[in-house]
Amino acid sequence: MNIDLCKVINLPKVQDSRGNLTFVESNNHISFDIQRVYYLYDVPGGSARGGHAHKDLHQLIIAMSGSFDVVLDDGKNKKTIHLARSYYGLYICPMIWRELDNFSSGSVCMVLASNKYDEDDYYRDYAEFMRVRWQA
Repeated sequence: MNIDLCKVINLPKVQDSRGNLTFVESNNHISFDIQRVYYLYDVPGGSARGGHAHKDLHQLIIAMSGSFDVVLDDGKNKKTIHLARSYYGLYICPMIWRELDNFSSGSVCMVLASNKYDEDDYYRDYAEFMRVRWQA
């Protein structure tokens, strides 16, 4: 997998004078069934999260409130995506190292995931991730 497969997806935005609504549908807006949803909040400003890659997991990351940066790394290329709108989601395919940083105060990061939690799916050591990337 390479970094070019990771992309920002413009999600539907239904505007109404009472407030806006955005939705995500499995196998429509994203190419996977949603098996798990989790969110990060109360992250101190300037803190970082992530620092891992997944063997098989697909994810969509959404800034529900506030903003943060997602640094993507496929072992050859790196790019930073700034998320600040709840109607944009960042799709991340398997085998991409990711770090989340530059959290604004009060930000909430929601993640839609293709699988339930499985510790065996993680690469938490960057050197190990790089070894596996270059063996493939």
